[in-house]
Amino acid sequence: MKRTVQKMALALLCTSLVSFAFAGGKKDKAAKKVVNSFSYEKSGIVTKGKAGSGDTAVISIAATSDMHGRIYPWEYAIDAPDNDAGFALTDTVVQKIKSEYPDTLLIDIGDSMQDNSAELFVDMDTHPMIQALNFLGYDVWVPGNHEFNFGLDFLQRNFKNFEGRVVCSNISYADSGKPYILPYQIFDIDGVKVAVIGSTAPHVSTWEASAPEHFQNLDFTDPIESMKKTVKEIEGQYDILVAAVHISRQGEYDQEGKTGAFQIAQAIPELDVIIAGHEHALYCEKVNDTWVLEPGKYGSHVAFTKFNLKKENGAWKITDISAENIPTKNLASSQAVLDKFKWVDDKAKENANSVVGKVAANFIPEGTDFITGADNVTTMPRAQVEDTALMDLINEVQMYYAKAEISTAALFNFDQTLKAGDFKRKDVAFIYKYDNTLMGTNITGKNLLAYMEWTVGYFQTSQEGDVTITFNHDFRAYNYDMLAGIDYEIDLSKPSGSRIVNAKIKGKPVDPNATYKLAVNNYRFGTLLSNHWVTMNDIYFDSYNEMPLTATCRDLIVKYTQENLKGELKPRCDHNWKIVGLPSTYNDPATIAKIKSGEITIPSSSDGRTPNVKPVRVTK
Repeated sequence: MKRTVQKMALALLCTSLVSFAFAGGKKDKAAKKVVNSFSYEKSGIVTKGKAGSGDTAVISIAATSDMHGRIYPWEYAIDAPDNDAGFALTDTVVQKIKSEYPDTLLIDIGDSMQDNSAELFVDMDTHPMIQALNFLGYDVWVPGNHEFNFGLDFLQRNFKNFEGRVVCSNISYADSGKPYILPYQIFDIDGVKVAVIGSTAPHVSTWEASAPEHFQNLDFTDPIESMKKTVKEIEGQYDILVAAVHISRQGEYDQEGKTGAFQIAQAIPELDVIIAGHEHALYCEKVNDTWVLEPGKYGSHVAFTKFNLKKENGAWKITDISAENIPTKNLASSQAVLDKFKWVDDKAKENANSVVGKVAANFIPEGTDFITGADNVTTMPRAQVEDTALMDLINEVQMYYAKAEISTAALFNFDQTLKAGDFKRKDVAFIYKYDNTLMGTNITGKNLLAYMEWTVGYFQTSQEGDVTITFNHDFRAYNYDMLAGIDYEIDLSKPSGSRIVNAKIKGKPVDPNATYKLAVNNYRFGTLLSNHWVTMNDIYFDSYNEMPLTATCRDLIVKYTQENLKGELKPRCDHNWKIVGLPSTYNDPATIAKIKSGEITIPSSSDGRTPNVKPVRVTK
């Protein structure tokens, strides 16, 4: 069944936002039928511990964020242990905290139920990640943006089955303005009133633009304004005020520097601590005398905050606040968690190791690292600076099923490659990290070129003396796309916005007035939609509608391998694009030798997510 006109109109409401879309997201068929009138009825003060009688108290908060499907310390995409990931490790830290500080509040700050084979369990009444939150006694869960990937029916039944409180202040019903879920929750812990206000990234409607049923009748409002309103509402009712926000430090996209966790600290001085997520970053610092911290990703750390209080004239006063991120790396796993969720691990490993074909030869024989030649990227990812058989395979699959002239795909994992041997489902997950679906859209030549200029904004302009190609630290790698079906050059001697040169389709220059068929995943379609390069009416193919049993790009890679390639993958690269305009000092042998030896280290972004953010200059 095609999407309704009403849903199309709703998606078009998102186009005022600028999308640098996240990857991810499998659509939930049930979500198309749901009438979004969800009512979260839990409310009132939650009492923990005994009634306080002393004049001093110690309250602590332990928090995780961006667990992304990790219960066991295991990465199913490569079928290998991950010694700083999973609830089995965070629980070891949390139990130690609780043994020292019994009055501990436990919070998860979202992006729980996506990635690491979490999609295998979306049809369950309660997802294993929510079962884990319940088993571990979490008091608060703040939904992240990826919680909306699988539709409202999925999300709402997990809301209802979570035994703590789901808290988020900046999601409301579009028709009534009423809160979608609890904006805050107050806990009475041994007589100390602790208020927790939640908030999530306000760009969900942009990232889910290709599936408006995933946010049907919902508004995602400015987090600062919604939190100010909530703080005013609960004034005088708390002794400790905590913000749990699935929001990056500085905001993002069209709200850059306006709605981040640091801006929340500046705008709402009443907050005693802000525990953040979403950025996958690790930091702990004071902003406007408020502690702001984030515990990284996957369970690598637990955010810990401790409050010392003293009662004065019958009222509690905070005398000291301390904060830190406690690492989990190489700790012993919680046996209780391992025993309880062995069935999840067993099913995920069985799925990961099922063979779907054969790889005839290595797809990147030169190594995924462009400078060192290793298959562990420490300098520049080869697939981002030159065309490879790996990216050509993904685009080949997308063009075939979308019956498109052109396709576009991003490198989701810097180390991703295919090695000769069995082709297993874990290899599919390794080369295509997210549960994207495939879309075909009509796009004009003019808008195609505008989109291509946007995506190569990933690079910095090269200067004489540069030895390396440098990436823009403000532009995430998953937004840099490589195209197939079109020949083009990226001239890095030119400023951003004028770098695409010699763009040709079937030997002819791109015609700005012509219309071309473009294959994209559903999240990149959200980018195109929000930048007004396409409209909902331009959609001519949607795997979710046309091929519901094999809708994801992962499924389509398997299907193409088995049906079109007869189970054998052979590396083929057409070298349809290249980087030009590099200085004479590019790849200077003496400097490259120093990089290889480790004498020179190429800088990464502060959060570690973008490598090579400053040029290495020629040395003598």
